[in-house]
Amino acid sequence: MPAIDTSMATLSKDLQQILAGVYSPAQLKSLVPSLISKANAFSITKPQKLSLDQNDIMLISYGDSIKKDGEAPLHTLRMFLNQHTQHEISAVHLLPCYPFTSDDGFSVIDYWEINSELGGWEDVRALSADYDLMLDAVINHISQSSNWFQGYLEGSEEYQDFFLEADPQLNYGSVTRPRALPLLSAFETSRGLKHVWTTFSSDQIDLNYRSPALFAKVVELLLYYVEQGARYIRLDAIGFMWKELSTPCIHLPQTHALVQAMRAVLDALAPQVKLITETNVPHQDNISYFGNGFNEAHMVYQFPLPPLTMHTLQTGNSDKIVAWMSSLDACSASTTFFNFLSSHDGIGVRPVEGILNPSEVQHLLDVVDANQGRVSYKDNGDGTQSPYELNINYFNAVADKQASMSTNIDRFMAAQTILVSLAGVPGIYIHSLLGSESDLEGLERHGYNRAINRAQLSVDQLQDELKDVDSQRSRVLARFKQLLGTRKTLAAFAPSASQRIVKTDSRVVSLVRDESVAVVVNISNQSLDFDTRLLLPGLSQDLLSQQKITSVTTLAPYQAMWLSA
Repeated sequence: MPAIDTSMATLSKDLQQILAGVYSPAQLKSLVPSLISKANAFSITKPQKLSLDQNDIMLISYGDSIKKDGEAPLHTLRMFLNQHTQHEISAVHLLPCYPFTSDDGFSVIDYWEINSELGGWEDVRALSADYDLMLDAVINHISQSSNWFQGYLEGSEEYQDFFLEADPQLNYGSVTRPRALPLLSAFETSRGLKHVWTTFSSDQIDLNYRSPALFAKVVELLLYYVEQGARYIRLDAIGFMWKELSTPCIHLPQTHALVQAMRAVLDALAPQVKLITETNVPHQDNISYFGNGFNEAHMVYQFPLPPLTMHTLQTGNSDKIVAWMSSLDACSASTTFFNFLSSHDGIGVRPVEGILNPSEVQHLLDVVDANQGRVSYKDNGDGTQSPYELNINYFNAVADKQASMSTNIDRFMAAQTILVSLAGVPGIYIHSLLGSESDLEGLERHGYNRAINRAQLSVDQLQDELKDVDSQRSRVLARFKQLLGTRKTLAAFAPSASQRIVKTDSRVVSLVRDESVAVVVNISNQSLDFDTRLLLPGLSQDLLSQQKITSVTTLAPYQAMWLSA
């Protein structure tokens, strides 16, 4: 095993301190040595690059988002990316690629296996050889068909405390509910009828982190993913990990401590690996997973960005997004934001609580309805429901139904330019990269809202569409390649580079990166004159168009510029 940066003795001490508020001294006496033993069992090669820079640009994709008859989809995806975006995309977030029973992969049967319909671990490792890889750790819950839960039902001693039994007669009104489904599900076990926690669905059985053995198993799993080539690990739905009755059962101190323990292990064994927490919640709760800036998640999702950018393009007014961006604190040297607009899930509504008022949120719902999307709701615990997420492809989310394809491409790329200009690592969903629209046929066929943005594409048909330079797919991909290629040449877009938001015209989003590159995005359908001296003196060139500009320059509708001297 190669030398490690932190001694096992130091790691052991750190874990004792971090987990002291989670487990009893007696439990820690056996848990910590178990974790150290698991750490010693793994041999992980450490690449030289430990920090993130402007070259880090991530694609988000299912393993079978692109398919070819007779070929493993993971191989097809890799070949397609190598052909079309090898120089623009540095990393791939491979959404859950394990055997599953529901929720498009998020109800995992076996964490240690690859879904045979996608390929095998050899395909995952091949992808990780060409791109920095992010794997999902879906560790809040597991499929009811998993060996773990089946063992629990059958009375296996090993799994008896891996799940949370509950009394359905108790009051669960304080519990935060992400979906409008029952919190508890009944199962017949070898010990009779038992009710267990199922926060997301009856096929997604919550894991019980009160069990030290369960936590040790999860840490072993994270190290296994690193061994298979993961540079990033996404902790799915991590905020719900710990349950305490009479609390919201989300973001509890024990949850933060468990994430900090995972970070400590990875920092000691694989310091190149970045933890990213997925918590679709209001901003302050979301950034709490940065911990003290050095001891918890390396990245958190920038969840307010998708709905705020949608609001900005649909209203032609930048006041709300500019005010929000101005309120963001700088990250530590160890942390940054994961910026995204679209993903396999919908556009979260909760993250704009306190940012958009009820009428502005209602306007987003109206746009989704008009553009043939769907709205998903959550239970509030008092018998009422409220909107949880907007289910719609992002191209349709920012589109104007009355506008031409060219104008809607301009609107869409204005939104994407905001995304890739902000401090952080940009994540681009494969259906955004390829100019897809909402999959209404898939929505009808599968019968659940999130299917609208999870289409599987035939690689042969996709290649034919991309050959047509006038097609929407071809034009969007070409715009992305030019935008991302330019970004990678500019150190001003490194996650750690400074960011200064400048409020100018309400029809413009403008900011300065590293006090050397000024970003100007016209989010309106009007041409306007913009005084670049409001941002930096001496700006003379638009790096996106490679055109010279004057101090007062004209922005076409939805035009974006990256300006330098």
